Amino acid sequence: MVGSDNVRGAENQQERLWTNGWVVGFVDGEGCFSCPIFQNKPMTMRWQVQPTFVVVQSASSRDVLDDLVRFFGCGKVYVNHRYDNHREDLFRYCVSRFADIRDIIVPYFQHNPLRTSKQDNFDKFAQVVRLMEQGRHLTLSGLIEIAEITETMNHRKPSKVLRILRDHTPTNSELNALS
Repeated sequence: MVGSDNVRGAENQQERLWTNGWVVGFVDGEGCFSCPIFQNKPMTMRWQVQPTFVVVQSASSRDVLDDLVRFFGCGKVYVNHRYDNHREDLFRYCVSRFADIRDIIVPYFQHNPLRTSKQDNFDKFAQVVRLMEQGRHLTLSGLIEIAEITETMNHRKPSKVLRILRDHTPTNSELNALS
């Protein structure tokens, strides 16, 4: 760094701080942390929890979603074709691979907290990921606990899944999985 008053690497630190601030602000405005639960008969409990991190933009701003793929090193961009009166399709940056959620997305937003009420949704999202790491999604009581958390995220209405799980009578194989 000939001719520079900056400590070695200070320029990269400044750039990282700016980039982190931009990513946090962008996700605060356009991102979503969700944990859908859906029936999947081959699964042990016949239900699957799928933590998902999504950021949506119109087609004309798709390039920022590609930037997120490069920044995080995971996830993909998908097109959501529109059939209404809007002129542009929507694109989604989506991370749903559990290892990427656990090892990249959750630690990033733990070290770089969101600034809006979306932080509360992220905290619940991270809690679900921790419960899944503990294998709680593989038990009826754990699924109910996760469904109770997800029901409070993203202004959701009461969950049909939660009602079904609470009324569920486990099969023999599910009872064996509980022990």
